Amino acid sequence: MTHPIDLYFWPTPNGWKVSIALEEMGLPYQTHLINIGKGDQFAPEFLKISPNNRMPAIVDPDGPDGAPISVFESGAILMYLARKTGRFYGSTERDRIAVEEWLMWQMGGVGPMAGQAHHFLKYAPQLDPPQDLPYAKDRYRTEVARLYGVLDRRLADNEYVAGDFYSIADMSIWGWASLWEGQQQTLEDKPHFARWLETVGARPGVQAGRALHAELRGDHRSIDAQNVLFKR
Repeated sequence: MTHPIDLYFWPTPNGWKVSIALEEMGLPYQTHLINIGKGDQFAPEFLKISPNNRMPAIVDPDGPDGAPISVFESGAILMYLARKTGRFYGSTERDRIAVEEWLMWQMGGVGPMAGQAHHFLKYAPQLDPPQDLPYAKDRYRTEVARLYGVLDRRLADNEYVAGDFYSIADMSIWGWASLWEGQQQTLEDKPHFARWLETVGARPGVQAGRALHAELRGDHRSIDAQNVLFKR
């Protein structure tokens, strides 16, 4: 008997990575909301699962050798689920190397840089007192543009980021990339990136994962919520 995976989640680009993967892989799961605007990520019981006080995290009752396991960090979760199911990781060692390259590229580049762009372009100017910092806004807007240019060039010769197959690398990037407007980016000069965004976004698993508790989007955007998010 397969037991549902416990997903600790809030509807953000990092949370979407795992909700999309679970939907794409057809794995049963139950969702536990971690309201990052209210500080749920600092609860002692959650820190036992995710010591870096960040969601998403999972607990799989059917872990290695049948014993339960908890996994934190979105990239590690994607790799674990792909190995568990044997899906979306490519079929050769060269495929897997490409998947891991672009997954690490997302984790080290797109996620952090796009997150900083969102913070300085959208949230910091709303703080009390406002922090409207032209240097920071330009720095992160420009770096996100550079990264999306790298992705566009990659997709000029490949249907998906790791090659001719859809993978966890695509799942990891799509949520952040889908918010390109809030990062003050353009698509007109990135036709291959735009094509990929549409192709991946049309997948039923992606749509279902993106829709999970979508009604809660925005709850963490108040000034008080920002103080909770960034004070520790």
